[in-house]
Amino acid sequence: MFRTALRNVLAHKARLLMTVLAVMLGVAFVSGTLVFTDTLGNAFSKQSAKSYDDVAVAVEGPSKKDMDLGIPAATLEKIEGVDGVAEATGRLSGFAGVADQKGKLIGTGWANKGGNFSPGKDGQDSAYDFTQGSGPVKDGQIALDKTSADKGEYKVGDTVRVATTGPVQEFTLAGVFTTEDGAVNAGGSLVLFDTAVAQKLYLKPGYFQDITVTATPGTSDASVLAAVEPLLPAGAEAQTGKALADQEAKDIKSEMSNLNTMLLAFAGIALFVGIFLIANTFTMLVAQRTRELALMRAVGASRRQVKRSVILEALVVGALASLVGFVVGLGLAVGLRSLVSSIGAKIPNGPLIISPTAVLAALAVGVLVTVLAAWLPARRAAKIPPVAAMSSVHAVATAKSLVVRNSIGSLITAGGAGAILAGASSSDGANGRMLIGAGAFLALIGVIVLIPLLSRPVIALVRPVLNGVFGVSGKLAGQNAVRNPRRTGATASALAIGLTLVTGLTVIGVTVGQAIDKMTTDNIRADYLVSMASGHPLDESALSALAKADGVQGLSRQQAAYITVKGEDRAVSAVDPAGVQQVFNLETLSGSLDTLSDGQVAVAEKTAKNHGWKTGDAVPAVFDGNGRKDTKNLTVGAIYKDNELVSPYLLAESVVAPYQQKADIREIWVKMDGGETKANEQALVDALGDNPGMSVMDKQDIRNMFGGMINTMLNIMYGLLAMALIIAVLGVINTLAMSVFERQQEIGMLRAIGLDRGRVKRMIRLEAVVISLFGAVIGIALGSFLGWAIGETFRDSIAGYELVVPWARIGIFLLLAGVVGVLAAMWPARSAARLNMLTAIKTE
Repeated sequence: MFRTALRNVLAHKARLLMTVLAVMLGVAFVSGTLVFTDTLGNAFSKQSAKSYDDVAVAVEGPSKKDMDLGIPAATLEKIEGVDGVAEATGRLSGFAGVADQKGKLIGTGWANKGGNFSPGKDGQDSAYDFTQGSGPVKDGQIALDKTSADKGEYKVGDTVRVATTGPVQEFTLAGVFTTEDGAVNAGGSLVLFDTAVAQKLYLKPGYFQDITVTATPGTSDASVLAAVEPLLPAGAEAQTGKALADQEAKDIKSEMSNLNTMLLAFAGIALFVGIFLIANTFTMLVAQRTRELALMRAVGASRRQVKRSVILEALVVGALASLVGFVVGLGLAVGLRSLVSSIGAKIPNGPLIISPTAVLAALAVGVLVTVLAAWLPARRAAKIPPVAAMSSVHAVATAKSLVVRNSIGSLITAGGAGAILAGASSSDGANGRMLIGAGAFLALIGVIVLIPLLSRPVIALVRPVLNGVFGVSGKLAGQNAVRNPRRTGATASALAIGLTLVTGLTVIGVTVGQAIDKMTTDNIRADYLVSMASGHPLDESALSALAKADGVQGLSRQQAAYITVKGEDRAVSAVDPAGVQQVFNLETLSGSLDTLSDGQVAVAEKTAKNHGWKTGDAVPAVFDGNGRKDTKNLTVGAIYKDNELVSPYLLAESVVAPYQQKADIREIWVKMDGGETKANEQALVDALGDNPGMSVMDKQDIRNMFGGMINTMLNIMYGLLAMALIIAVLGVINTLAMSVFERQQEIGMLRAIGLDRGRVKRMIRLEAVVISLFGAVIGIALGSFLGWAIGETFRDSIAGYELVVPWARIGIFLLLAGVVGVLAAMWPARSAARLNMLTAIKTE
C-alpha cells in the first residue's frame, strides 16, 4: 500500500502541485516568523548583554510622578570612594533632535536622543568609540553618532542646529562616534553634550538620572551592590549589571513573543484556508480514482488499507511541502530582516537563528494540516464498495449525509450568531469582544458547512444574467457551478474566510476613521496644533514665542497633570482659561468654563454622572508633587459634554503649576486670524525658531495623525491576509483543473456539436468568476456583520461613532474577486479549449 500511495503521488504531480503550494506558503510563514523573531531576539539580547559587560552595578535615580529627583553628584563621589569600585559614571538622557543641512529633522522623532559625555581618567568614555575628533568637554560642543553625521553631511568643526524641548541651539561638532545604542538602532540619533550642559537640559545642575559602576578585578558584583545600596538617596534603586541585562533580555523576549503571536495568527489563517484546498484536492482525487480504489477492495484490500493509502499520500505531500516551505521560510526571515533595516531600523549584527523548535513546529504543522485535511476524503475512499468497480459512475453523497451536514451547520451557525449578538449587546466591551471572537469562529465554521446548501439559491440569482449576457457559455457555466455543491462550497470557502477578515477590518477601520474625522471637525476650533516630534513635553518658552507670532488670535496649552479623587489618580488637562474656548468646541451642559479663571474645575458629563456631581458641588482632590501635598475642595464650575481631545477634568494651569517642577505641556493649540494659510503656518514656524524638533500641524495633519494608525494597521492586515487570498486563488485553479479533467468527455461532446474554443474558454472563466463571487459575497456579508458587532462594543468610548458600510471598498473587493476568478481560470480554460474532441469523447 505504501508503494501504491507513492505511485499515486508521482502519477498526479500536476494535480497535487497546488496542494503543495498551499501547505508550503503556510509553513513558510510559520517557519519564517519563528526564525525571524528568534534572530531578532538573539541579536538584541546579545547587544543588551554587551552594553552591560563591564557594569558591576547600575543605579536608577528616584522619580515621583511628574518630578525627576535625580542622584546628587555627592552620592556619585561617595560611590567612587567605595572599596572595589574602579569607576562610577553619572548618566543623563532626554530628547535631542538634529537638523540636517535643509533644516529637517534627522531620524524618527521618538528615537532622537541626547546624553552626556562622561570621560574617565584617560579622557575617554568607554560607552562610545570615536572615529573622528573627540567628546564634548565644554559648553557649545556636541558629538554626534556616525549614522546621523553621515545623513546630515556633517564633519568635525561644523555648526549643528540641535533641538531640545526649548529653543533651537547651535553647537560645534567636536567628534563623531559609533555606538550600539538602541535609539540609533531604531532609526533615531544620539547627541552627546558636556555633562554640565546635559544636566541643565535634562534634570538640574549637579544631578544625574543614573549611575553605572565598574568593579576592580577580583571584586564581585554582589559585594559592590551591597556597599553601594546604603549610599543611595530615598527612591533610588540599584541592581547588578547581570541582573539588569537578564531583565532586558526577558523584556525583549516578551516583545518578540507579541510579534510572534501576531504573525503566527496570520500563518494560522493561511493554513486554515489551505485545509479547504487540500481537502478539496484529495476529495477530487478520490472521486477520480473510484474505480481504482474499488478494484483494490475487490482484490482483497481492506478498508483500513485503502484509508491508510490515501493518508500516506497526504503524509508524503505534507512532508515534501513542509521541507520546501521551511527553506522558503528561511528566505522570508532574511527578507524581513532586510525590510526592517531598509525602513531605517538598524538590527544588530548576528547569525540567523534556526532553533529546533522552529524546525519541528514548521514540519509538524505542515504534515499535520495535510493529514487532517485528507482524513475525511480517506474515510470516504474506504467506504467505496467493490461493486462500484463495475460502473464508471462516481459515488455521490447520499441525501442522508447532506441532511446531517446541513443540520449540523445550521446549529453551529445559529450558536455563533447568538454569541456575536450577545457580545455586541454586552455592557463590558472587553468581554463582549471575546464573546464575538468565539461566535465569529463558530459562525465561520457553520457557514462553511452550509456553503454547499447556500450555493444553489445564491448562484441561481445570477444565472439569468449569465444566460442573457453570455448565451450558451453562460448557461453552461451556471449549471457547472452548482453541479457539485460540495466542491463549489469548498472552493468558495477559502475566499470567504479571507474576505470575512478583510471586510470586518475594513468596516471597523472606516467607521472609526470617520468618527475620528468627525471628532476633529466638530471639536476643534483651532487652526494648528504644535507639539514635539518626539512626543516629549514642550517648554514654556514655546508658549511665549507663539503668543508673539503675527496673526495669533488665541492659544491654549494642553498640559498633563494628575489629581487624586476618592483614592484614585485621575488625569487632568491643565489649560489657559482665556484661550481654551477659542481652540476647542467644548459644549457646556451647565455652568460656565469662565469659572476656570477662578480656580474651579470643569468636569466631563460621564464623570459627573458617575459621581453624582452637579454645578456648585465640592470635589475633594489631592495634589501631590514638587515636594508638596495638599488637599483642596474644588468647586464644579462647569459640566461639559465628553470630548476626546481633553481629559475628564479641566483646570487652569495656574492651579497645577505649584505641584510640577516643570510644566508637562503636551500640545499647544493655536487659533489664527484668517484660518489655515501658508503665511500663517510659516509665521508659527518662524516664531518657534524653525525648530526641527517641533511639528506644526493643520487640521488635515491632525486628522491624518489620529487616523494614520488605523490606516497603517489596515494596510498591514491587508498585506498579511493577501497570503490567504493567494491560497484561495490556488484553490480555484485546482478546482477548475480537476473539473476540466473530470468533464473531458462532456467538453469533447460540446465541441463536437458546435461549441467553439472561444466559448469553451468563456464557459470555464465564467464558472470561475461565479464561484469566486459566491465566496466573496458570503465573506463580505459575514465580515460586515462582524464589523458591526465589534463596533458596538466600543461605540460608547468613541464620540460620534456611527456604523459606516464602505460600499466603494466592498465594490473593489467584489471586483478583485472577479479578477481572481478570471486569472485562476486562465490555465484550466486553455487546457479545456485545447482538448482533442475525439480523444475526449473516448475518455471514461
